[in-house]
Amino acid sequence: MCVGVPAKIINKQEYSAVVDVMGSRTQVGIILVPEVKVGDFVIVHAGQAMSIVDEFYARQSVEEWKKLVDARGPETIQQSRNM
Repeated sequence: MCVGVPAKIINKQEYSAVVDVMGSRTQVGIILVPEVKVGDFVIVHAGQAMSIVDEFYARQSVEEWKKLVDARGPETIQQSRNM
């Protein structure tokens, strides 16, 4: 199973873009979505923007990710960081 996370395009270069993923910024490849524009939302998997999605879908997805993180609790998150 592959898991992708929603991200907002902050800055675009020719073959890569800086994205915001739930408050963290990172650089991703955009070869699969060359038509993406600053402000668009994309699904990111393995360092690549895989597809462009609408803002409503992206925001719903972020809320579900937050629920998963919250459900794990601080102890579980701390344990996974220590591995």
